[in-house]
Amino acid sequence: MEIIFKGDVENLRSGIAELQEAYTFSVANKGGIVLTGIQDERAKGLIVEFDGETGTITYQQPCHFFRALGLILEQLKKGVKQSHIQETMQFSSVGPMFDLSRNMTMKLSTLKDFIRKLAVMGHNTAMLYMEDTYEVDGEPYFGYMRGRYNEKELRELDDYASQFGIELIPCIQTLAHLEEFLKWDAAYKYKDTRGALLLESEDTYDLLERMIASVTKPFRSNRVHIGMDEAEEVGRGRYLNMHGFKDRFDLMKAHLDRVIAITNKYHLRAVMWSDMFLKLASETGDSYDKTTDLPDYIVNQLPDNVQYMYWQYAQSDKEHYERMLKQLKRFGTTPAFAGGMWVWNTFAPNYQISLTASEPALTVCKQEGIEDVFVTLWGDDGYENNVYHALYGLQFYAEHAYHMEVNTNRLKERALFCTGINPDALLALNKMDQPPGVDEGNTLQTNPSKFLLWQDVLLGLFDKHVEKKNVGTFYENLAEEIGQYNQQTSDHFFDVPEKLCRVLAKKGDLGVELKAAYDASDQEKLKEIAQHIIPEVIKRVKELQSAHRKQWLSLNKPFGWEVIDIRYGGLLQRLDTACQRVEEYVKGDLEQIEELEQERLYFSPNVEESSGLGWCSYYYRMASPNVFFHVLPIY
Repeated sequence: MEIIFKGDVENLRSGIAELQEAYTFSVANKGGIVLTGIQDERAKGLIVEFDGETGTITYQQPCHFFRALGLILEQLKKGVKQSHIQETMQFSSVGPMFDLSRNMTMKLSTLKDFIRKLAVMGHNTAMLYMEDTYEVDGEPYFGYMRGRYNEKELRELDDYASQFGIELIPCIQTLAHLEEFLKWDAAYKYKDTRGALLLESEDTYDLLERMIASVTKPFRSNRVHIGMDEAEEVGRGRYLNMHGFKDRFDLMKAHLDRVIAITNKYHLRAVMWSDMFLKLASETGDSYDKTTDLPDYIVNQLPDNVQYMYWQYAQSDKEHYERMLKQLKRFGTTPAFAGGMWVWNTFAPNYQISLTASEPALTVCKQEGIEDVFVTLWGDDGYENNVYHALYGLQFYAEHAYHMEVNTNRLKERALFCTGINPDALLALNKMDQPPGVDEGNTLQTNPSKFLLWQDVLLGLFDKHVEKKNVGTFYENLAEEIGQYNQQTSDHFFDVPEKLCRVLAKKGDLGVELKAAYDASDQEKLKEIAQHIIPEVIKRVKELQSAHRKQWLSLNKPFGWEVIDIRYGGLLQRLDTACQRVEEYVKGDLEQIEELEQERLYFSPNVEESSGLGWCSYYYRMASPNVFFHVLPIY
């Protein structure tokens, strides 16, 4: 398909050219469809008029133009020759926040691919969450061996995004969540606790100025997200020994003032997470208690040139969002909002929770005049998931950004065109964490796709959760379903989830079967497990590891994969040990298998009363109840 572009498109031509291959059109000088761009600063969105041969795109921002172009291309692909489309943008900013700190730092080519998709969806911003994965002058250990981005790489990304009118915003940490830098001896002088900076230290503020100067230099944006979330431990480590006890609000207020003085110096607009001030105001210490009233002493003392960002990923109550956003408005600025697409702590996206929470949140954001809306894609505990699994959620946010209400069928059509991936296939991945025993939709946030993979077959920490659930049959059937979707993709996009389901088809019930056979002294079953079942599981794990490694190295820098490699290596070695110990027992060389003598308990006792299978956030808790590393005092 050849298209001639005329009118107000000169500044957009490089972006248009970048979209040609992915969206199967070519820019022509003559003999093609004619599209004329009309930029109108009074427009609040986009207007498309198209008769099959010629058309106009009236737009205010570049994001409106590229979304409109996508709408026309989608219509042409479906054979629709005439179009009149008018959409009004509901927010000033909308976009994802990519987590580039939890082992996974994406290749530039991957981020550029996302940028192209975001442009056609209509997003105009993206945050890059980098705890220590950028270079800081004078700090060689900052992001050392973590796949950090250098200034040239970040500038290249910003230049690329700018072609589409997408603003890239650095999102860093200036108080807590800096464990991966502070673990180095070279960083000791900056350290209060394992993850929090030492306050009232000039060394710390010298570091923070260099951090802020370094991370913002490559970007056109004058916005910087300074973090400061989940800093409960601040002032409780070395600071306490050096200065004694001080109220956390006083500490945070003084620290925020110092950080804002730095951002002011560099003419930056600071954004920060709001949770710590909500926690400090709450009688329960819960930042999401909708009964919280921000006291005047907090509202009146905080700087008025900070935008407070409210994050919430699981609440489905509209009244909750209304209450919390109105509380944050008391600071005198319009707050920002960040929802989430649950791709963290599991191999499977949880679209049920994500969409159920995001729908009322975005509805209230429109009602309350919230201008800046983001969707987080966290990667807690190693980012074993594939960030592309969140694409349907990014489309969901884009459609909400251009409509008061979103039609699900239309959303799916848009997602298929913009992403090239069947949205029903992405939604089907939700089932990976919904074996028997899980409530419909997995609203209780269980993650068996992860803990059933990593748990030790001899120790069976989660076996009590899946007794009599027949999860193996469930995963065998799901592997077939996902396999069908996988065959429909040219690059075997769903290889990892398919192969994971095939592993769990054999391993999901293995611990339960092993313990039952041992308790019943069923020698034949034990022999079958040792000689046939465990070797088959080992074979399937190796196939999964190979597919996962291929996926990771195609999308991400290699740094961080060693963590996942070690997890697979540990799993394979423990399966080998289990096989050997069972064989020795069957031969009579072992009097008993002590691990199988132990009673199986629930990992999460409350699972007995719920309709879930429990939740575990960390690999090392799944793999063993013993000591992976000795935790020293918090500092």
